[in-house]
Amino acid sequence: MKRLFYAVTLMLLAVSGLSGCGGDQEEHGIVARVNGRPITLEQLQLKYDFKKLSYAAETAGVAALKKDYGGILTDLIVQELVTQELETLGLSVTDEELAAAENEIRADYPEGAFEEVLVEEYLDLEFWRQELRNRLVMEKFFSEVLRPDITIGYEEAEAYYKTHIQDFFLPSRLSFQLVSGPSREGVQNALDLYRKGETLESLQGRFDRIAIREIRLREDRLTVNWKNALKGLAPGEASSVLGGENGYEALVFSEKIPAKVLDPSQAYPVVERVLLDQKLRESFDSWLDDALAVAVIKVTPHLPIKLTAEEPSVEEGVFPAEEVEPQQEGVASDAEAASGQ
Repeated sequence: MKRLFYAVTLMLLAVSGLSGCGGDQEEHGIVARVNGRPITLEQLQLKYDFKKLSYAAETAGVAALKKDYGGILTDLIVQELVTQELETLGLSVTDEELAAAENEIRADYPEGAFEEVLVEEYLDLEFWRQELRNRLVMEKFFSEVLRPDITIGYEEAEAYYKTHIQDFFLPSRLSFQLVSGPSREGVQNALDLYRKGETLESLQGRFDRIAIREIRLREDRLTVNWKNALKGLAPGEASSVLGGENGYEALVFSEKIPAKVLDPSQAYPVVERVLLDQKLRESFDSWLDDALAVAVIKVTPHLPIKLTAEEPSVEEGVFPAEEVEPQQEGVASDAEAASGQ
């Protein structure tokens, strides 16, 4: 994002005291207008309070408050520009889409638990719904407006792969099954049956409180206890029962997976994702520059803040896990997932 460009633009608007944000607007709590559409002080305060919930114990200085409010107002202005663009294209997020997204989130909670989470996080339901709608707006903008115009050619992907070949190197890893449960006796009984010929899959069904899961880790990421437990084990051999963080556990060694470099076909999904993220960012930057060039953005000169241009933010908590704007994660982690090992 060409942050400097629109950060400077917005700061100039803020200090110039442009007409259109006079006394009448301020009396009604309007802090800015984007192409005539208002952004209210209440919106600004709600967003600020939500962002600062996890830092309630901290006392922010005046400079920090100005910066925080400026960043939030900039987010709201960018969000409004995107919302208006979708309206122009006839792609606004509908009430039905909002309800479907809300129902999908609620389905992950037991009855009544969703409302309890909102109360615990001091979230007003209508504010939460507006935040969810904003999230859907950004997702739709990226997927239906920007994405269709982006292509990734084979030669481009191949060039990225060759240039970043080190990102597709997977160091050797250890594969093992973790058998865990709340009691030492339960884990020991499961191990005894395993050593007598029972399969780990069958043990999962026989013991209600025994969990078995496969783990693959680099040796340098093993805990000291796991590293010691696996030392000297042959494939299929189990360790003794160990005390774990939430009960007891034992490790059944599977194999040592040798180091490898992903071949181009295995690496392509990762390369495609990285290049897509980059191109989406560039496309958004270009669109935002064009939108700002023609937009009429008026900020009250009496709002004592410094506008900053942060990326459109994604709130945590009772929201979907997906990012509003694509984020490039560690390529090495993606490569490991792509390897299927």
